[in-house]
Amino acid sequence: MNLRITLAALAALALPVLAHAAPVLMISIDGMRPADVIEADQRGFTVPNLKKIMVGGTWSAGVRNSLPTVTYPNHTTLITGVWPARHGIANNATFDPLGTNMGGWYLYSEDIKVPTLWDAVHASGAKAASLGWPVSVGDRSIDYNVPEYWRAKNAEDLKLVRQLCTPGLLAAVEKKSGVTLADTFGEDPKVDVAKAKFAAAVYQLMKPQFYTVHLAALDESEHLFGPGSAQAKATLQTVDGAVGELVAAARKAEPDLVVVVVSDHGFNALEHQVNLVGDFVDAGLAVRDPKSKKITSWDAMPWGGASAAIVLRDPKDEAVKAKVKALLDKLAADPANGINRIADADEIARMGGTPMASWWIDFKLGYAMGGSTTHISAATQRGTHGWFPEHPEMRASFFAEGPGIPKGKALGEIDQRDIAPTVAKVLKVPFPSADGKPLF
Repeated sequence: MNLRITLAALAALALPVLAHAAPVLMISIDGMRPADVIEADQRGFTVPNLKKIMVGGTWSAGVRNSLPTVTYPNHTTLITGVWPARHGIANNATFDPLGTNMGGWYLYSEDIKVPTLWDAVHASGAKAASLGWPVSVGDRSIDYNVPEYWRAKNAEDLKLVRQLCTPGLLAAVEKKSGVTLADTFGEDPKVDVAKAKFAAAVYQLMKPQFYTVHLAALDESEHLFGPGSAQAKATLQTVDGAVGELVAAARKAEPDLVVVVVSDHGFNALEHQVNLVGDFVDAGLAVRDPKSKKITSWDAMPWGGASAAIVLRDPKDEAVKAKVKALLDKLAADPANGINRIADADEIARMGGTPMASWWIDFKLGYAMGGSTTHISAATQRGTHGWFPEHPEMRASFFAEGPGIPKGKALGEIDQRDIAPTVAKVLKVPFPSADGKPLF
């Protein structure tokens, strides 16, 4: 048995069976800034369904999230209650300086090193479900699973996703909902609408005790057009409608349902990209093939985007460490590079970032690491995220509403690690592995 599942099962056995628990639907709206709901009227958003959840329940002014403020580490913190240093999902893409993983991301749940909410629910004897949640491929604690998986983002990916889903699930839900797997694949607003219909059918058929649903269209719109753009507003308003329909259908099947709406990170406009890889090559810390332009060997490499971890092949090599430190000091001294500050290994540990990093560069807002052949160039996207979580612009969202949830309660800013134990308390499942504490 997977060690994560074993730990969750032992925790379930250690405590007595508790009273009836409310089922929980946890919806992640990727990239949703909290103020786009809290201050919707002032910002020109029309989001009545999200506003209803907020006004009728408990909400946070902003969630202080994981380092880096990107999708996969933060979604894993949301279901584990620990930072990336403990749960093991260090970034979106795996560290792959030689390109042997061909740009692959942390897709597989076996890489999560600690128990998840799925594990806790499964160990308690209840049913867990998930639709498109990051790092869920192959998770044995999810009873009804449509994992997030993509590489080429084409029909070949769909063939594999179909094989990765829980056997028999797709046929039943596609028939009930009229939504196909292909309809739920991608990052277009219409995909989120289809996901909501798919998830509603799961409630009608399976009635899971805990359901995680990931909606990704807003993040894509904000990358392409910028946060607060007309396109981003239109996308969030479409997503709001989908959320309203899903919640209504889920509550029809499960009247005692508690709805938790979260996001993984905020967003900010992007203007410049900085080619750090070229700096490491020029400093002799990595070697690039002159024809293919691929890295063929390395002693130290940057890893990331709006903030960049610096990874050493041998962290004990003092000569390389000194060389990297000199390069970082040089880069930071030039204002044109847009570097906000550089954290060392001790500070990274305090922030809960991966121990793989010896330093971590945080760019100024508007700057990010990029792959252009020139050192500094115009950004290819209008918006992004990934800066240090200390930036208010990176704050994520939390809204909860339903039976037992305090009404009209504003929490102020909260720690992202507190969300998983809060959900566990609502579900009445033991979750001692979390570092956070229940919010109410």
